[in-house]
Amino acid sequence: MNGDDLLFKGLKVLDVGTWIAAPVATTMLADYGADVIKIELPGVGDAYRIYSGLPSTPASPHNYCWLMDARNKRSLSLNLKTAEGMAILHQLIEGCDIYVTNQPLALRRSLKLMYDDVHSINPRVIYASLTAYGEEGPEQDREGFDLVAYWSRSGLMDLVREIGAAPASALPGMGDHPTAVTMYANIVTALLKRERTGEGSFVHTSLLANGLWSVSCVAQAALLGADFTPFKNPVSGGFQRSVYLTADGRYLHFAMIRTVEEFDLLLLALEATELLADPRFATPELRYANGALFIEALRPYPLKLNAAEWMARFREMGIPAALMARVTDLAVDPQVLANHMIREAPAEFGTGPIIDHPLNVEGLARVPMAPPPALGQHSREILADLGFDETAIADLAARGVI
Repeated sequence: MNGDDLLFKGLKVLDVGTWIAAPVATTMLADYGADVIKIELPGVGDAYRIYSGLPSTPASPHNYCWLMDARNKRSLSLNLKTAEGMAILHQLIEGCDIYVTNQPLALRRSLKLMYDDVHSINPRVIYASLTAYGEEGPEQDREGFDLVAYWSRSGLMDLVREIGAAPASALPGMGDHPTAVTMYANIVTALLKRERTGEGSFVHTSLLANGLWSVSCVAQAALLGADFTPFKNPVSGGFQRSVYLTADGRYLHFAMIRTVEEFDLLLLALEATELLADPRFATPELRYANGALFIEALRPYPLKLNAAEWMARFREMGIPAALMARVTDLAVDPQVLANHMIREAPAEFGTGPIIDHPLNVEGLARVPMAPPPALGQHSREILADLGFDETAIADLAARGVI
């Protein structure tokens, strides 16, 4: 690969953020050649560095979340509470193209790192801001993770549950990772605008906005005063909305069974055609009206075989049934592998495969995957590029500025 082929070669990006949603947008830019400098507090760094080692996470010798999300960057440890640290950041801002941050707005105001402040230093900068709840309004200064701002506040948490069940928490990063794609889309749109106009931009999104977008097919109905009585009953939409246990403890679902022909084939495969003789289930309309009863009548049949046996039978008969996957299946999933949704990490990672982001532009060169940086790994290198000599760098380190 020729470095000149990289789309974002020469693009300078400052990652002044923590955790996932904002920083991962810069990881995507780095994959296509941008020079990303991650600004981190000396001695502490991004708290996401230690997430994979917390007691509540899957145990592994690898820092799997950090390896996946923080690759291909340089790390500068910089204390922004010192005058010297702020002066260095301002110097970096002068030469950067993109400034990405999810610092709380109150902190940005105190540090004078709001858009107007950064724009006054570099009018061509693209300032990409992530907040929990939006740039304006009574909760603009409120902090929040995706579990709260994306999942709970948007209404997703309330809706994704069975009748009578308590709401469930979101998985880690479930809202952060798609929000990072929105951040990336904002940034590349602003880059095109700058190419055409020469002007920088203030772009922003929030966890709440992305949660609302995710729940929008239902939330839009609420905005227009729709009747939610049928939606509140998850079985009222038919047997396709339920899942069915197999003999080996796996779950099948039949959401893609959409025609009378497919339905008849499914019952034939399950050896459950006698259900059609039941007057409660004789027509699609009756099965819909008696949805809960039909689901319970259907449940014993999938228990007769293991999931693999059912899926083989369904494939042979052309029935579009699905097996609910487990994350432990993904490493050998032929569809995942064929579409390069997982990339093999280079040897220096010391791991196995790494999940890739969902961007795909055919023919667009990418940099080789490089491991995430150690905290402050590139501080001296970056400061030397800014004109600091070894004596000055050593002094900054001794005084805790870097």
